[in-house]
Parts: sequence; structure tokens; C-alpha cells
Amino acid sequence: MNALNTTAEALLDDRPSGSDGADQMGHLVTGELDLSHGVALYLDDITVSFDGFRALNKLNLTIDAGELRCIIGPNGAGKTTMMDVITGKTRPDEGSAYFGSTIDLLSMRENAIAQSGIGRKFQKPTVFEHLTVFENLELSLKADRRARSAVFFRLSSEQLDRIAEMLTLIHLHSQAQRTAGLLSHGQKQWLEIGMLLMQDPKLLLLDEPVAGMTDEETERTAELFLSLEGAHSLVVVEHDMKFIGELTTNGPNAAKKKVTVLHEGSVLAEGTLADVQANDKVVEVYLGR
Repeated sequence: MNALNTTAEALLDDRPSGSDGADQMGHLVTGELDLSHGVALYLDDITVSFDGFRALNKLNLTIDAGELRCIIGPNGAGKTTMMDVITGKTRPDEGSAYFGSTIDLLSMRENAIAQSGIGRKFQKPTVFEHLTVFENLELSLKADRRARSAVFFRLSSEQLDRIAEMLTLIHLHSQAQRTAGLLSHGQKQWLEIGMLLMQDPKLLLLDEPVAGMTDEETERTAELFLSLEGAHSLVVVEHDMKFIGELTTNGPNAAKKKVTVLHEGSVLAEGTLADVQANDKVVEVYLGR
């Protein structure tokens, strides 16, 4: 057991029952998200094998609360498998994974992980193409589904304000009544991100979010992600190094932003963008191609 796992296990020791995340003594409660120690995600010695091939090989990764982390690496490096483990789609052969200091991701199913505050965006946008942009966001509201299906259900003023704010944030306010299927590829990507954000996730996993976007759409997406930094933890997996540069050299914490390079299922290098670009091993296996 390494230091990361020891830390996570130690944080789990204080866990009596309660409904607000802590009892009167301030102890943490299992299953209640706690980010007070400043870490949103712990992956410790995660190993995943498929028919003898190790997709992840004792992977260790820590994402801080509110951090925007970019992850790069060649095809087959384990980036998608890593996100599959975090979201419960794939169970590792070994290792541990915690969301915050109290939520054991490996003991949960996919839907429970999503409800705990982890949102994932895949490469291909998935929206309800026959519905309007507004209706897509409405369906994504974090609310009682039974009430929403009632004949006389009406959105509250707070919910309407929330949708309006999201439309502005994702640059689709002028497209609110447009059928989602008629949006450009980039606009569909923004809409799906908005749908995830309507669930108020604390951790967002974004898989190649700017693939297929125009230069203008890519620039706006960078602005969007930078605006989310701090309020959410973001893990961005991407091949577009110009986009990575926009994310890691801008914002209030630009000097401290890390880029993680995966190779053969493990962390090959980690540091600032300049650090990894100057790393001979990274150049050899990825950037030099």
C-alpha cells in the first residue's frame, strides 16, 4: 500500500452515521462527498487487464478539488480505460479509487457514481436531437422526475433562471428554441456539456471535447472550461496540443497547472506543459510523432 492509498484509508477511518456529511464530532460519513482535504479524485495502483493485455498498469493519479487537469498520451495509453474505471464501466483487477475522501468508487454502480457528482462526456456528442436546446437542458435538470412527468408540472422561476444562465454559459442562448439536431458539431458538444452541468457535477471527465470543432469553436470551448475551473474539477483528455496550451497557460492558476502523460497504462510524466514538452521520453513516445 503506497502513501496515496494510506491517506485515503486514513480519511475513511472517521465515518459514523449522519445525513449532512458529518456528525456532531465532525467525523466524515461514508458515501457523502467530502472535499475538505482538497482532493477530488484518488486513483491508487489501478491495474486493468484485457485478455492478458494491461490497459492500466498500477496507475496512480490525484486530482485536486477545483483543478483543471489535462491528460495526454498516444493511442492505447489507457486514457479511456482510466475514465471507464472512474465511472464504474470497468472494474479494475487491483487498486483503489476514491471520489473525495469518503466515496469508494469501486463499490458503486455506474448510475450511483453519476449521482454522486461525476459527469462524463464522450467524444461523440449525445443529445436528444428531436428536442430543442431548451428542452434538452430542461430534461437534464436535477429534479424529481416523477414531478416533472406530471400533467401540470411547470418550471419554477429558479429553474428557468438556471436554464437561462446555462444557455449563456454554453454560447447557445440565441439557439434556445432550435432543434438540437440542427446544431453544428461544436454546438452539440456545448449542449452536452451544458446538460452535464445541469446535474451540478463536482468532477467532469471530458474525452477529446474539441475533436471536429472549428478554430472558433475550439477557442470558445477553452474559454468555457477555464470559466468552470475552481467550481468544478475537470479532467480533459485531448490530442490537440494547441487546445491544451490554451487551458494550461491561462487562468488564475496557470503557473501551477499540471499536464499528465500516460503511456502503456501508467504515468510517464507529469508537470507543467513546458516540463512535459521538454521531457525526452514524452517526445519519443508521443510528441515527436
